[in-house]
Amino acid sequence: MTDWKERLGMVYSTNPDFEYTTSAEPEEATLPADKQPLRVWIDRKHRGGKTVTLVKGFVGTEEDLSTLGRMLKSRCGVGGSAKDGEIIIQGDHRDRVVELLLAAGYSKTKRAGN
Repeated sequence: MTDWKERLGMVYSTNPDFEYTTSAEPEEATLPADKQPLRVWIDRKHRGGKTVTLVKGFVGTEEDLSTLGRMLKSRCGVGGSAKDGEIIIQGDHRDRVVELLLAAGYSKTKRAGN
């Protein structure tokens, strides 16, 4: 069980049929690609001087986010990650990422930041 932090305040139960339940927040449904308000940023802060491309504004499930992140990483030929509604692509691939997102149907994608 990996949710032990959520059970820290629980009192021990002697009932063998007791099931501890947590109040999990439902994930937000994924918006269609043409409705996603994505912004593509470049960032260097807190990364040891390395440049990364950030895609912010994704609304949807973590699974759909990781699928989109996987597609961008493979098409750019670099590494990165996708979590907390944000996709991180290693290196300065801002223009390439915007092109890929527009070609994939994300029509509200814009280049933002620096």
